[in-house]
Amino acid sequence: MKVFVTVLISVLCLSCTFNTLQIKTGDIVFRGKVNSNLSEAINDVTQTTKSTNYTHIGICKVIDNEVIVYHSDLGKGVVKESLELFKTSTDTINYNVDLYRINPIDIKQIEQAISTADSLLGQSYNTTYILEDEGYYCSEFIYELFKTDSIFQLEPMTFKNSKTNEFHDGWVEHYENLDIDIPEGKLGCNPNGMANSDKIFFIRKIQ
Repeated sequence: MKVFVTVLISVLCLSCTFNTLQIKTGDIVFRGKVNSNLSEAINDVTQTTKSTNYTHIGICKVIDNEVIVYHSDLGKGVVKESLELFKTSTDTINYNVDLYRINPIDIKQIEQAISTADSLLGQSYNTTYILEDEGYYCSEFIYELFKTDSIFQLEPMTFKNSKTNEFHDGWVEHYENLDIDIPEGKLGCNPNGMANSDKIFFIRKIQ
């Protein structure tokens, strides 16, 4: 009898752990560094003390056990795609995806965030990374979904390499192509900074 009880408790504990690790609607997924000039430029100027190296971000919705990710991607704008598509970068096969969860948050906040995400589908990608400009860059899109909940904070942006204090070559090229000044110091957000929010916590890596 004692053996049966012990086994039952073990099974229940494993089940609870498994459920906790499952992706839920409202979870945030961060995609790691990829091998492109712009991705490297994002990562090199947004590294934090948490040692994350994220360059992209999305929010999950689970429908009949299928995971859909809403995100804003360069060349696509705001889209919803399968998790498998989100995990596959268009410019490299080298990627990693980490799963985070917002805590605390209630179902109404999640429903509102997903509703807002649906309403923004088709919006263009904001290539200037200036909040006032048309479209949404990846972290701006997620910030917009939770703007009234204070999950994420805006901070002055920098486009300088922390080691040299010079503008990163990737950003210099990017803004020269746009024919505008680099928006150094303007308020914005980035995946690495958002991963540092004390309102979210790491769940697991997604293979």
